[in-house]
Amino acid sequence: MPRFSAGFFAFGVVCVLCGMGLGMHMGATQDFAMAPVHAHLNLLGWVTMALYGTFYALTRDTMSVRMAWINFAISTLAVLVMIPSLALFLANGNDPKVIPYMLVGEVLTVLGMLTFGVAVARELLRPRPA
Repeated sequence: MPRFSAGFFAFGVVCVLCGMGLGMHMGATQDFAMAPVHAHLNLLGWVTMALYGTFYALTRDTMSVRMAWINFAISTLAVLVMIPSLALFLANGNDPKVIPYMLVGEVLTVLGMLTFGVAVARELLRPRPA
């Protein structure tokens, strides 16, 4: 497995463990105000990162290493910005002052997916041996 694929999985594992911990805390306290944070952390941090890592592992011989690392950097930064800003937004009664930070995380998330989309398109359209 390429190192960047392992990086996607390693970061994903950290995210899902944090998401599980948050879920356990919400269940124990019966306070589900952070449910959107829990959902985003598990879906963006674990599922999306694991899918990226899997794709790049499967296309290791034909994909762009540079593009994979760029995708990793953007997507990791997206989670690191989006999740805490969403938590702050919810913890502070939907404080509009936090929205610009959430927006940065959202834009980074979309840029990460667009980068991945380019990688997928490259794989789809690359010439195949006859």
